[in-house]
Amino acid sequence: MTDQTALSFRRATRSDLKAIIDLLANDALGQGREVVSDEPDAAYLAAFEAIERDANQILAVGTLADGTIAACLQPSFIPGLSRHGQWRGQIESVRVAEAARGQGAGRQMMAWAIAECKKRGCGLVQLTSDKTRGDAIRFYESLGFVASHEGLKLSL
Repeated sequence: MTDQTALSFRRATRSDLKAIIDLLANDALGQGREVVSDEPDAAYLAAFEAIERDANQILAVGTLADGTIAACLQPSFIPGLSRHGQWRGQIESVRVAEAARGQGAGRQMMAWAIAECKKRGCGLVQLTSDKTRGDAIRFYESLGFVASHEGLKLSL
């Protein structure tokens, strides 16, 4: 990875929302479910505020040296009774800008997120990826993630 694609990570701010939404919408699935506009929709603002209030959530951005947002993700830290009271990290909303793909930005971002989970005492990290995202699934597998469970969802 060159200095051009080396990322720094930080908590997202309200002023980052437009860039995050643009990243989320920048694929076939996101185009059908995200609302891209000049100002973030009220639903995004409410979600951002809820994430900010929750100590077990981090909405993070990866920025290039010039401050450009090139990636985003959301690690959540989940307490549980199973596995002897083990905490787990759940990583969602993983996106890398097209210009930064294939240059190690995703690996750097996931390493950062996994380190955050370790800092919080998580004993495992989990994520989901839409079955149509073959490249993303292969990427996660290359990091050591294993499709050990069948994920199910119910839209409400």
